[in-house]
Amino acid sequence: MKKHVTRRNFLKMTGAATATSGLALAGLANAKEGSALPANWDETFDVIVIGSGFAGLSAAIEAKNAGASVVVLEKMPVPGGNSIINGGGMAVVGSDIQSAHGVKDSVETMLADMYQAGLGLNYPEQARMVAERSNDAFEWCRDYLGVKFKDTLAHFGGHSVPRTHTTTIQSGAGFVQPMLAKCEALGVPMQKKIYVKRLIMDDTDRVVGLEVIRNYRQGKEDSKKVRFLKANKAVVVASGGFAADVAYRSTQDPRLTEELATTNHKGATSECLKELIRLGANPVQLSWIQLGPWASPDEKGFGLAPIFAAYAAYPHGLMVDPRTGKRFVNELADRKVRADAIIKTGHPAICLCDAAGTKPAAHVMGKLLERQVVRKFDSLQELAAFYQIPGDELLAQVGRYNRFVTEGKDTEFDKPLSMGQQPISDGPFYAARFWPKAHHTMGGVEIDTEARVLDISTHQPIAGLFAAGEITGGTHGACRLGTVAIPDCIVFGRIAGRNAANA
Repeated sequence: MKKHVTRRNFLKMTGAATATSGLALAGLANAKEGSALPANWDETFDVIVIGSGFAGLSAAIEAKNAGASVVVLEKMPVPGGNSIINGGGMAVVGSDIQSAHGVKDSVETMLADMYQAGLGLNYPEQARMVAERSNDAFEWCRDYLGVKFKDTLAHFGGHSVPRTHTTTIQSGAGFVQPMLAKCEALGVPMQKKIYVKRLIMDDTDRVVGLEVIRNYRQGKEDSKKVRFLKANKAVVVASGGFAADVAYRSTQDPRLTEELATTNHKGATSECLKELIRLGANPVQLSWIQLGPWASPDEKGFGLAPIFAAYAAYPHGLMVDPRTGKRFVNELADRKVRADAIIKTGHPAICLCDAAGTKPAAHVMGKLLERQVVRKFDSLQELAAFYQIPGDELLAQVGRYNRFVTEGKDTEFDKPLSMGQQPISDGPFYAARFWPKAHHTMGGVEIDTEARVLDISTHQPIAGLFAAGEITGGTHGACRLGTVAIPDCIVFGRIAGRNAANA
C-alpha cells in the first residue's frame, strides 16, 4: 500500500533546501516541529472560534445552532475588538429600507462599486457572495439577533447609491452587544485574555487544536504557562487585521511607520496571521492596507470624528485644502482616493458643514465640540481665520459648491448629490481637521466560498481550519468600501460556523 504523502512527508522527501526556498515554504518546513501534539488536552470542544468581533461571534452562533459545542477565545480583557468601536454601518443591497426610500440598487451595482474601489483586484466569487447575501445578513441581524437599525440610509464614499444601514447608536456595539447576548442565551462560553501561541496539526495535516496562554498581558507572548485546547471538529480563525502592528504592517508597506496613527485597538496584531502562514495557508494581498480619510489628528484611535465626517461633513458639506481654500477631491470618493488626496497635500484637510448638515450626527456633536475635535463658528470668515484659510477663496468655493447643489450636478469633482443636500448657508458652521490613519488590512489568508482556509502548495482546503473577516484577504482588493466590512464578516462568519460544526 502506498504511503500517504502529507505536506510534511513531502518536505522530508524533497529535502530542506527545497523547503527553505521561500518565505512561505520556510514556514512549512517548521510546521511539524511547531505543531507537535501535546501529551494531554486540557479542554475539548467541537469548534473553537478565535476572536469575538462580527465574524467570530457570527461563527460561534451558527456553530452552536448547528449542534456543536463551541468556545470563543478573545485575546483582550473585553470582547468585540475593532468591531465594537466601528461606526455601525452595514452596506446592504435590496433591503426593505432601500425599497421604502425608493432607492434602486442591485447586486451588480454594488459589485461594480466594490471593483472600482478595489482596482479590480477583488476575488470575484467572495465579493459576489458578500453582495448577494448582504440582505440576508441584515435581516438575520435585525430579526434574529435583535439589532436595532435606523429607518434612514446613509451614502458612504465610493458607493453609487445610498445603501448603508446604521445601528440606532451609530456604533458597532449595536451589533456586538446583541451577538454577545445571543451567545450567552445559547450557552456559548467566552474565554478572555487568551493568547493563541500556536495552531496544532496531527499527522494527517488536520488542525486539531491550539496551544494558548491564559491571563495574557501584552509583552508576555513567550509565557511558559500554557494550556492545550482540542477541537474535535474545527477551528475558526476570526482574529481580525493587523493595522495596529507597526512592525508587521511596515514590512508590507514601508510608509506605515510608527509615525502613522491607527484607528484600531491595540490588540489588532499579526500573530494569528503569521501562525496560519506557518501552517501553509496562502497569504494574499497583504500590502494593501487602508487608511481612513475621516480620521482626525485631534483625537486618539478611531474616535468620533469618523461619524461627523461620514454622516455629516462629507455628504452634506465640503472639504478644502487650508492653504488654498479650495476643494481637491470628491468628498464621497472611496477611501483610498480620499486618503491619497489628503496625504498628497502634505497636511490635514478641513471639512465643514452648516448646522443643518450636522443633524445625522447630532448625538455625537456635543462630545466632539467638548473635546475640540469639531469646532463651531458663527461665520465662514471666522472659520477661515481660525484655520488660516484664505477667506476670499473659501467663500468663493462655498459659493461654487452651493451652485452645484442647487443644480444637482457637481461639475468640479462629480460628488453624488443624492442625499437631499442643501446649500451651505446659515450659521453656525462646524469644521474638523482630517488626516488619515491606518484602518483596515485588506490582505490575509485565502479562503474559498465555504470559508475553508486554502493551502499555499496544493490550493486545497486545510482540514479542520476555517476563517472569516479581516484575517482573510482578496474580497476587497486594493480598497474596501466603507460599511462593506460588516456584511463580509457576517456572511462568511456564518458560513464558517455552520461548516465548522459539520467538519
